[in-house]
Amino acid sequence: MNNLGDAHLRTWMLRWTALLAADSLDQLAWLGERELETKDVVEEVELLCRVSEELTERGAFEPKDLRDLRAIGGRLGKLDATCRLGPWANALTTDPAWGDVRSLARQFLITSLGDWRQPLPRPVRPQTGHH
Repeated sequence: MNNLGDAHLRTWMLRWTALLAADSLDQLAWLGERELETKDVVEEVELLCRVSEELTERGAFEPKDLRDLRAIGGRLGKLDATCRLGPWANALTTDPAWGDVRSLARQFLITSLGDWRQPLPRPVRPQTGHH
């Protein structure tokens, strides 16, 4: 890695992947009362998967890691528009695609870090309407 930005992006990618790899009950607990939209999760992870291409070129990930990240991005890319609608909490419990994503994310973390159980990202704070 050649700068702090790469390290930050790598950590962010690993945390999001840890969230995707977590058991569904842990994912739902992480969400709490937040209304995180499925499309927002998909877009965030797809962006991080694209960024991982450049991070791999700069040494932040190994080429073998990139294959797994591409698989995650590819699986999310196959979600049709109707599967991207609504709260992510609903999608986690009703759409089997998230089980596929969970397996792919676990594989990535096992290959990259040796264990899929990793710290989750800090939960997003709900909007209060005050700025």
